[in-house]
Amino acid sequence: MNPDLPPVAPSVTAELVGALSPRLRKRLDAGVTKLAARPTAVDGDTVRIAVDDDTHIELHAPGGTVTTADAIRCGCLLAPGCLHRAAAASAAPIADTEQAGTAAEPEEPTGADMTRTPAQPETATAGQRAAARAVHEASAAVLDAGTDGAGAVLQAELLRAAHTARLAGLHRAAASAVAAVTAVRAARSADPAYRLADLVAALRELLSVAHRLPSATGPDLQALRGTVRQPYTPDGSLRLYGLFSEPVLTATGYAGAVTWTADADGRLYTVPDVAPGGPGRAVGAADRAVRIGDTALTHRELSRAGLAVSGATVSPTGRLGAGAGVRAVRASGAGWSDEPLDRLWAVPVADQVTRALNDDHDLLFLDVTLTGTVREAAGDCLLADCGGRTLRLAAAHDHPALPHRDNLRLLAAARGSRLRIVARLTPAPQPRALLLAAEHPTRPGTHVDLGLDHLQQADLPTGAPPPAGRAAPVPDAAPLHLLRRRVHQAASGGRRVLAFPGEGNGDGRRLSHHGLTTAADLLAELRSAAADRTRDPFGRLLPADTSRFAHAWLAAALYTDEVDRSLCAAAWDA
Repeated sequence: MNPDLPPVAPSVTAELVGALSPRLRKRLDAGVTKLAARPTAVDGDTVRIAVDDDTHIELHAPGGTVTTADAIRCGCLLAPGCLHRAAAASAAPIADTEQAGTAAEPEEPTGADMTRTPAQPETATAGQRAAARAVHEASAAVLDAGTDGAGAVLQAELLRAAHTARLAGLHRAAASAVAAVTAVRAARSADPAYRLADLVAALRELLSVAHRLPSATGPDLQALRGTVRQPYTPDGSLRLYGLFSEPVLTATGYAGAVTWTADADGRLYTVPDVAPGGPGRAVGAADRAVRIGDTALTHRELSRAGLAVSGATVSPTGRLGAGAGVRAVRASGAGWSDEPLDRLWAVPVADQVTRALNDDHDLLFLDVTLTGTVREAAGDCLLADCGGRTLRLAAAHDHPALPHRDNLRLLAAARGSRLRIVARLTPAPQPRALLLAAEHPTRPGTHVDLGLDHLQQADLPTGAPPPAGRAAPVPDAAPLHLLRRRVHQAASGGRRVLAFPGEGNGDGRRLSHHGLTTAADLLAELRSAAADRTRDPFGRLLPADTSRFAHAWLAAALYTDEVDRSLCAAAWDA
């Protein structure tokens, strides 16, 4: 995926790939790889790709997004039926402006956002059930193939299903499909920000929504349908205090920053600035003026100052609207140890974890003592003591353009420092979180936004003890990782990695021995579904039953996720 290209609507990619002949479809993945490495040039709303010295592809993106197939033009002799147009669409980020409730939604609220959504039927319509089945079939095919086999053609089929779902009013399914394709592309392109856990979560959400939707009714159906965008409601006047800012860098081609604030009662509000862009926009967003009222505060400044807002509009998740009627002026801020922000850290840790696991905001406000580092497969984690618990703090972003990793390495040298931090809970069998912001190690009353600010060696306390040796990773108390590993392997490598005879035969017995009989049964069904290939009377393999494999994988994925959440609650005494 080429982040220099403008985002392309899912329907455009599906249309262009669907128009290719079978011969050109076989060559599409190679075409995508070739175009991803070719130079690009920007001219206003148009991005030009040099296919070779004589041929160029143009992507016309008024408003920053390619919304029609005609907006992708090629100068080769075979155009418009050439491979290049489909390859360009497949190499570009996926436009996700229809995705509801995410920081990556760049639109400002309008009067329509603040109106009540019209009542919908209490059962899914025939069109919605058909759209959900199409999403399930396309996502099952992607899971069956794995990231290596899920090339541009399978991705386009899932994007086509996403477009159909959106037209049918299934906005959550459409957004989930886009997220899954984005994760697959990140894996295939070796994106530095790619994480296998993100792919697993995207596929789990997608298959779960598509599986449950046809039979859902009432409130469950409304939640599974989703909405086009968050509804904003008037909230009068607000007096807000800046907490911290974090960068946003998505694989779908959106970037920017979000600043978190709180009112005197401890309610959290966010001020986002996210738009099409890459790492450069994420790095520079901290010094851009916030998009609310007439204030000239930057995100970096707001995270340490205050804001007085009148005519405020707020989404259910606390996102502040930036409509024409909103007014905002700079006000005094407060330190993390001062009122009213101090009360965020006064909430018992167990209560904070319970709130995060119940799908409220997932931020944790913790007092910790830094104790060392531990090396894990995904990179080094900072170790800290948090009320007698050993807490693992990982970087929120791995992209080299962002300073998370460098800041974590420097903080490891401040062993023994007692700091207040803000972190994002990661459900796991041990206490684990993503470190977002921390008190400055040597400047009381100030903090460091770890994704935007750069710590220096001079910022560390003098005479700090040498970094402790890296601790060995702690395995799960119960061997749930035996099932989780197979879930992750299937998401990455597809059905074939679980279909080998004798592979992991002892895992089920070990799970049963530790009392995890449900996990053992789920693993047995997953392996059985992977190996289920029947033959016709002539001995030829029949097409695989992707539905059975997807169902077995989803059951195992949901089980491990729920057990992880339960173990997480137990680890935090929540």
